[in-house]
Amino acid sequence: MEKRVELEKRGKNPADIKELNLDNCRSTNIVGLTDEFENLETLSLINVGLTSLKGFPKLPNLKKLELSDNRISGGFDILETSPKLAYLNLSGNKIKDVESLESLKSFKHLRHLDLFNNEATSIHNYREKIFSMLPNLKYLDGFDPEDCEVEESEVEAEEEEVNGNGEEESNEEESSDEDDEMDDSVDLGVVYSENLDELSDEGDYEAGEDEEEDDVEEEEDDDVLDSSQDATPSSAKGKKRKREEGDDN
Repeated sequence: MEKRVELEKRGKNPADIKELNLDNCRSTNIVGLTDEFENLETLSLINVGLTSLKGFPKLPNLKKLELSDNRISGGFDILETSPKLAYLNLSGNKIKDVESLESLKSFKHLRHLDLFNNEATSIHNYREKIFSMLPNLKYLDGFDPEDCEVEESEVEAEEEEVNGNGEEESNEEESSDEDDEMDDSVDLGVVYSENLDELSDEGDYEAGEDEEEDDVEEEEDDDVLDSSQDATPSSAKGKKRKREEGDDN
């Protein structure tokens, strides 16, 4: 387990780690997990082979603890150093009676407790006894005191609360939406500006073409006028010659 702890740290400071998964590493008690993980909120020790919680560190911010599929039968008083514990999964262990769980009375925030596949679940009025012993408990083995199954949406909401992600994700989404709106506004402004520039350029270009056409037309008119003026004297001279020839005859 000690090697697995070091591996899962991934070079981080233990105080900066909020979630730690040590599933399937083999050990009969807790080794390598220390009080340095003071900000740890979620710890998973599924199918480790634990026979006791000996060596369990002081984790004041722990809210969710997975201990299913081990061989633990009692000694849960050691968890009292984690007063914020809200979710505890002890399914698939060796718990034989309800009295083994009396130390859980001190957990005022405990809302979810799973005891599937323990001998204690076969005791008469097992559920009534657990809920009576732990009045703050909302769900036992996934059902409330009225045998109503916990809704998935509620589980997800509570998990987000445990992981401290709800508000943070909401803020990130709002920030992202604002950034998108600003980007869209900027993009529209740029497009609008570019369109105005294009229209302006087209107007200048068309105006230039019109002026050039006007100049060409004026030049053509002048040429026609000049040619007509040149042709008039020539025509007059021709008529004069004809009259002179007629007089001679």
